[in-house]
Amino acid sequence: MPERLAETLMDLWTPLIILWITLPSCVYTAPMNQAHVLTTGSPLELSRQSEDMRILSRSKRGWVWNQMFVLEEFSGPEPILVGRLHTDLDPGSKKIKYILSGDGAGTIFQINDITGDIHAIKRLDREEKAEYTLTAQAVDFETNKPLEPPSEFIIKVQDINDNAPEFLNGPYHATVPEMSILGTSVTNVTATDADDPVYGNSAKLVYSILEGQPYFSIEPETAIIKTALPNMDREAKEEYLVVIQAKDMGGHSGGLSGTTTLTVTLTDVNDNPPKFAQSLYHFSVPEDVVLGTAIGRVKANDQDIGENAQSSYDIIDGDGTALFEITSDAQAQDGVIRLRKPLDFETKKSYTLKVEAANIHIDPRFSSRGPFKDTATVKIVVEDADEPPVFSSPTYLLEVHENAALNSVIGQVTARDPDITSSPIRFSIDRHTDLERQFNINADDGKITLATPLDRELSVWHNITIIATEIRNHSQISRVPVAIKVLDVNDNAPEFASEYEAFLCENGKPGQVIQTVSAMDKDDPKNGHFFLYSLLPEMVNNPNFTIKKNEDNSLSILAKHNGFNRQKQEVYLLPIVISDSGNPPLSSTSTLTIRVCGCSNDGVVQSCNVEAYVLPIGLSMGALIAILACIILLLVIVVLFVTLRRHKNEPLIIKDDEDVRENIIRYDDEGGGEEDTEAFDIATLQNPDGINGFLPRKDIKPDLQFMPRQGLAPVPNGVDVDEFINVRLHEADNDPTAPPYDSIQIYGYEGRGSVAGSLSSLESTTSDSDQNFDYLSDWGPRFKRLGELYSVGESDKET
Repeated sequence: MPERLAETLMDLWTPLIILWITLPSCVYTAPMNQAHVLTTGSPLELSRQSEDMRILSRSKRGWVWNQMFVLEEFSGPEPILVGRLHTDLDPGSKKIKYILSGDGAGTIFQINDITGDIHAIKRLDREEKAEYTLTAQAVDFETNKPLEPPSEFIIKVQDINDNAPEFLNGPYHATVPEMSILGTSVTNVTATDADDPVYGNSAKLVYSILEGQPYFSIEPETAIIKTALPNMDREAKEEYLVVIQAKDMGGHSGGLSGTTTLTVTLTDVNDNPPKFAQSLYHFSVPEDVVLGTAIGRVKANDQDIGENAQSSYDIIDGDGTALFEITSDAQAQDGVIRLRKPLDFETKKSYTLKVEAANIHIDPRFSSRGPFKDTATVKIVVEDADEPPVFSSPTYLLEVHENAALNSVIGQVTARDPDITSSPIRFSIDRHTDLERQFNINADDGKITLATPLDRELSVWHNITIIATEIRNHSQISRVPVAIKVLDVNDNAPEFASEYEAFLCENGKPGQVIQTVSAMDKDDPKNGHFFLYSLLPEMVNNPNFTIKKNEDNSLSILAKHNGFNRQKQEVYLLPIVISDSGNPPLSSTSTLTIRVCGCSNDGVVQSCNVEAYVLPIGLSMGALIAILACIILLLVIVVLFVTLRRHKNEPLIIKDDEDVRENIIRYDDEGGGEEDTEAFDIATLQNPDGINGFLPRKDIKPDLQFMPRQGLAPVPNGVDVDEFINVRLHEADNDPTAPPYDSIQIYGYEGRGSVAGSLSSLESTTSDSDQNFDYLSDWGPRFKRLGELYSVGESDKET
């Protein structure tokens, strides 16, 4: 501690000693009569040229001082003297005044206007401001007139070692690969010192390591950190903390220092092989496990990290290499053993595998450390499980003829229980695959029989599913597809491939092919179809047509002669017998219709109707269509004309759906006699005396309402019907609400006091009528019976 205090005092007094040594040399007195300034402590140039001097000559001048110096951070009881200003014009009579202006004038620096002494009144810091530019001038004390031009000078702040080095970017982090060689560069650091790097050694830095040895070293001047030990192992220690110091004054005693930390992390390299945690693994698996299921996991540990720890797993030996596989799990870094093929406890109960784990990324620099792989043994024990039945074949193909008898055996499926207990098996058909129930199966032996007849022409293939179920455990079932092919038998006779209709020209030539026909057979013989064509025995010597077999299994019909006439015979029917080549052969007779038609000279059919034959030769089909169109147009015009005329003559009757008539007359009803009053309203005629009021018409709906007409005087009871009707007719004719057309009115009143009396034939006790009802026999059996009844009644009356 005393030594450091002495060094600090020495640093402070050294500039003062230097200043004290140089002060005597700073005093310079210019010759008299020269307009210059004498400066003490720090020289200042103040030049003045006499206003009256007109002679241009070089003046002899003394030393020119334009800067002064002052120590930073200096503090004392009195302001520090920086320098003194003086001019030759000052005889000491105190008539000259000194003025100071510029940076810090009056606030930091003060001048004695009489003596010219400049003092620093505040503590200065070079790191804040290193120099100040000021201006000095001598003026008349009383008039303040300038005696000389102003002179500019600089006050520089001299540095002292008052700032310690700093690491502005700290703390630091760096990485270096593990197992690096000695002297591998890690990183470099930088410290800064705010002191003046030009003046003294205040900013000269030297670096050193305080903590972190002996693992790392640092270059004193460049601050480059390097490894100090070779082959540092990350697995032993991954992170190191290094404390770095920067000291100024070139590292000598009394210098200031600063520190920072550097964290060095060793990065991983692949310098460690994988290693299984155990040399032997045991796993057990049921024999009915699903393929692809994970049976177990094995893991080889690797002290490295990241991709350097990644390993691939393989089965390199064992008796289960075909049944098992191993895959690598990149996330868990282990190997997963899975089942590739089905297991059978009854066949083999255990397996042994040899598994290898090897690093994927190998660093050749460390290949000498040995193989980066490891092996382990895996034993897998198969456990017995209740397995479903096993069919003797994964699929079955059966064939059956379409004419097979019902309940005949088509084929058989077999299955067994693979377990040691060997449970009996029961067979059944999945009816979802046999909706029509065409097949049955024996539940005990698996024989498939025919339940309904087959028809190959309807369906060639039948696909069903057979189910095998253990009797002791119904949950254990198996399924197998069975394809049944229906074989063909010759059970369909051949026939025409389509409905043929041939056309024969009247001007045809003998031997001309009228029509070519082909046959079809729903059966499917192995060697293909071969048809035989012939005419009926009674048509072998047909005088008009003959047939010819073609090589393509078709038949041509030819005309034997010419001169066919459609007026004599319009249509010919030619029966043709078609036989197949089956065993036994089948045949059928198809009839070909041949129409005789009129053709053009080049054989184009024009008309096949007999009526068309009698048309004029010069009348074409287009002309005939034009004539028919004109006739239809005339008919339409006539119909429209008649319709319009009828529409004009129709009475203007106002129809209303709500206008319901009471008087409904049915002319096919004989009526109920005098007692029947339900069919119509006869109240008006039954009481003619009381009809004086207004009776609205029911056959019209008048638009205007009129006052009811005055009724006539009451009619005496002995009024005649004829007169009554005339009165009513007169009223109807004069009624203004009546429409301008006739209105039919029906009266059911016969009047009173008629001389003739009742006209009813049913109430007549005597009659001299000689009616004859024989005409009713012509109307039918019922009216004939009615006539007989009336005839009997007449005969009874006569007797």
